[in-house]
Amino acid sequence: MNNLNYKDLLGIGQLSLETIKLILDTAESFKEVSIRDIKKVPTLRGKSVITFFYEPSTRTRTSFEMAAKRLSADTISLSASSSSMVKGETLIDTAKNLQAMNPDIIVIRHSSTGAPHLIARHVRAGVVNAGDGINEHPSQALLDLFTIREKKGRIEGLKVVIMGDISHSRVARSNILGLRKMGAEVTISGPPTMMPDKAESLGVKVVNDPREAVKDKDVIMVLRIQLERQGKNLFPSLREYAAYFGVNGNVLKYAKDDAIIMHPGPVNRGVELSSEVADGPRSVILDQVTNGVAVRMAILYLLIGGLRVGNVD
Repeated sequence: MNNLNYKDLLGIGQLSLETIKLILDTAESFKEVSIRDIKKVPTLRGKSVITFFYEPSTRTRTSFEMAAKRLSADTISLSASSSSMVKGETLIDTAKNLQAMNPDIIVIRHSSTGAPHLIARHVRAGVVNAGDGINEHPSQALLDLFTIREKKGRIEGLKVVIMGDISHSRVARSNILGLRKMGAEVTISGPPTMMPDKAESLGVKVVNDPREAVKDKDVIMVLRIQLERQGKNLFPSLREYAAYFGVNGNVLKYAKDDAIIMHPGPVNRGVELSSEVADGPRSVILDQVTNGVAVRMAILYLLIGGLRVGNVD
């Protein structure tokens, strides 16, 4: 039995509060590895991890590969354009062929909601959802939770606002689930055309005005506009979006002095977030990237079933 009691990590919804805390605590022990002169431990030596990304990625793909290598696992990187899917092979057949090579973990990102769940039913290897359509992005939410806890010392009782294209964001969905499980109060904000139907049923508050939305918040999480997932224009222009819903210095004046600014990347500077805010003293965007490696090390370690939790020597 592995340390998570799961074969796969497909979404935040499957995780209990205790399991989320276990992942964050394990990541804390792994973060120190990344600042060593030799950034590697033998924990997963002899294990193999395949990263299969059907969509473009910089941070998620690189950090999963770096996480696996720092744990001494063998890594294989595969994209849709370099796989037999371009020749007509189905996703299930591709997954079965990957399984025939006996990997321990398959990390997959796919544009179709539910693709990682489908693969998980057809392979013995553990499957990690690195983002599926507009559904979930669990590892992003876990690194965000880790960063909030690191910067604020806690999550329970904090007030968090998630701003931007909520309805098309898998990051928003996973974070709402994770933050609420950890006891935070969550508000969402953005154009009404980018709010999910019956948003209040998610257990969040809805505030469209960004200045009102950031008031009294401890954490301001800004999201990218998901133009590639929108079937039609949901706002007049990028310039008008930036003018009415972008987070800039004028909006930040309404926030708490110690509020932190987060963004999962990539940042569209001058649209959803101004450079003065993205590069400002309250921004923890690069800390999120750093923490992503530690959190993904913890995920791989716990899924494959390392020795003792916390033993990283």
